[in-house]
Amino acid sequence: MKTALISGAGIAGPALAYWLKAADFESTLVERAPALRQGGYVIDFWGLGYDLAERMGLLGEIDRVGYHAREMRIVDGGGRSVAGFGAEIFSELTAGRYVTLQRSDLSRLLFERSRGQVESIFGDTIVDLEEQADRVRVQFERERERRFDLVIGADGLHSRTRALAFGPQSSFEKHLGYAVAAFEARGYRPRDEDIYLMYGRPGRMLGRFTLRDDRTLFLFVFLSTREELPTTMDAQKALLDGLYRHDGWECRKILAELERTESLYFDSVTQIRMQNWSRGRIALVGDAAFCVSLLAGQGSALAMISAYVLAGELAAAEGQYQLAFRRYETLLRSYINAKQRGAERFAGAFAPKTEFGLRFRNLVVKAFAFPGLARLVIGRDITDSLELPQYSWPLFSRRAID
Repeated sequence: MKTALISGAGIAGPALAYWLKAADFESTLVERAPALRQGGYVIDFWGLGYDLAERMGLLGEIDRVGYHAREMRIVDGGGRSVAGFGAEIFSELTAGRYVTLQRSDLSRLLFERSRGQVESIFGDTIVDLEEQADRVRVQFERERERRFDLVIGADGLHSRTRALAFGPQSSFEKHLGYAVAAFEARGYRPRDEDIYLMYGRPGRMLGRFTLRDDRTLFLFVFLSTREELPTTMDAQKALLDGLYRHDGWECRKILAELERTESLYFDSVTQIRMQNWSRGRIALVGDAAFCVSLLAGQGSALAMISAYVLAGELAAAEGQYQLAFRRYETLLRSYINAKQRGAERFAGAFAPKTEFGLRFRNLVVKAFAFPGLARLVIGRDITDSLELPQYSWPLFSRRAID
């Protein structure tokens, strides 16, 4: 039986574990966190990722835990609507096959899909990798030393696997000039159900979206260089307070909620660009290989696509991992490059750098009301140009025979 160690239990890791099981691999999933992560930001989920969720039998659960936003509304300092569009725009672009959900909910559903079929180790991490003739020797922080046929890094933007096997993140990252922060609060008012509200000043944006259980999610996007980012939560809160305290809309109320929170997501808006996604018996998927950036809106779907294709190519290659890794990159490289270029164009729309840029962005958003214009302006970045390969899965074939 072929074995694989998967580092990371976010989106790419559990998705890869599911498809590797179908490809007749015994997988072990290792995650640094003590349990699956909770909360975090919301994602818009559509396209090929949505199609793969359907193949995995997850659409019913995704629809149950997801949200069906009715409107995206841009407001001014007094809370008055200055631009926006209704959900029918996205429905037109995706043929109605989209949903908004918390990233942690998607991660949980993917993990549960292969529960009981995959070994899971939480609260541990890889500290050393040594490729040998027929295996990879893996040293963990806590677990005993083990050997696997393959090691796959699915551990996100700040991948430990990538650092150990390919080199430091600084060798591969492209900073897009922004940073993001996100947190949740309970009992916040007002609650505009199923409406994403966005307020902006030159170089910064603050968004609000209502969640179930009387929760509200807040998202900050602001101009930044990597060197400016503080590492402690207190310093991160102080930075956000300094940037937004004198702005209008609900900024002071939201900053008061920020001061009370004990959980804050805070990071730079960064892409990962690598010449190769594999080296010997070690490969990368999802953000670890090609992060397009959080603002692109498709990171979770791309993680699922890369997991599916890598597992499918391993199944098709019947153990010839070198061939499978080459085919995996060949199939996805140009598609991912196009997504990264689109993400660069899209990042500036969240937080235009000038007052003129804000006004121009709002005019473009207003124009989406005209039939077909949204497809013309953003259709190429929304629509998937890739056709998913069809693979023969050994596990599914045996079940059909049985």
